[in-house]
Amino acid sequence: MNRRALLAAPLGLLATPALAQPRWEPTRPVRIVAGWPAGGSADASLRLVAPHMQQALGQPVVIENRGGASGSIGAGVVATAPADGHTLLFDAAGQVSNPFLMRGLAFDYLTAFTPVCHFALLPNVLVVRSDTPARSVEELVAFLRANPNQPYASTGIGVTSHLAAVMFSNQARVQVNHIPYRASAQSIPGLLAGETLFTFNTTPLVVPLIRDGRLRALAVATPSRIPALPDVPTMTELGYDGFQLNEWLGLFAPTGTPEGAIARVAEAARQGLADPTVRDRHAALGAEITGWGPQEFARFLTEQRSRIGALIRDNNIRLES
Repeated sequence: MNRRALLAAPLGLLATPALAQPRWEPTRPVRIVAGWPAGGSADASLRLVAPHMQQALGQPVVIENRGGASGSIGAGVVATAPADGHTLLFDAAGQVSNPFLMRGLAFDYLTAFTPVCHFALLPNVLVVRSDTPARSVEELVAFLRANPNQPYASTGIGVTSHLAAVMFSNQARVQVNHIPYRASAQSIPGLLAGETLFTFNTTPLVVPLIRDGRLRALAVATPSRIPALPDVPTMTELGYDGFQLNEWLGLFAPTGTPEGAIARVAEAARQGLADPTVRDRHAALGAEITGWGPQEFARFLTEQRSRIGALIRDNNIRLES
């Protein structure tokens, strides 16, 4: 085609069919590995969305729970899986903190995974027992300054419940004693039994106990107040600048997975997250659905790695501590 004919040709004639990429579709069941045991709130989120993904993808979606080592066991399974779109990782904030805490892993979190879809945020809430005299963060801080080295609970070293308490103690200038439990199934009963004074934990676990009158919410670690606890102030409102540290859930693929597969899986996940029943069930858990795609999820991870990495390094947090 000469230059004059090229300029005169309709745009549609210049679109070469060979350049169009075929839509990726799975050819066998899609396996999603979750890095924790079945039955928790994170697992519940995935199981609410998976049936919708299965319908959208036209293949069975199989959930495989591989708990242990702060999620790194499940992550290791996916890191070495074929990067073909048929094996995915459902992970949480350990995706960001584990690289700063763990040594000798057989894979590199930063390079082993590609973000696919950010599912939801699980707000952290600062709670005490309902019979604790402190009825506000200000009163809790006053008590901690008058009575240093009080115990607080977390669900493990380097997890968001621990890091939020470290951020709190730094900004409030109080000395507290960290009591790490293996999971919320132990830390919350420990708090209720009086083994610890306070904890930060996620809404699915603490909101029912707050509504039952067994726990008192003092503040949330979110940028703004949350619908599940509209009368509870944010830490930022109370003068704790930049206090945002919450649990989150998201889907990853092994690095090297074709872009078409990532886009197709992200589309299926977002369709599931948009379902009204799924949204209502997440709201009942106190979770905030996000549905961010790969690019927005990647930006979120970059910001989280910067903030959490600095917090871990500056406070010399180690798994053996």
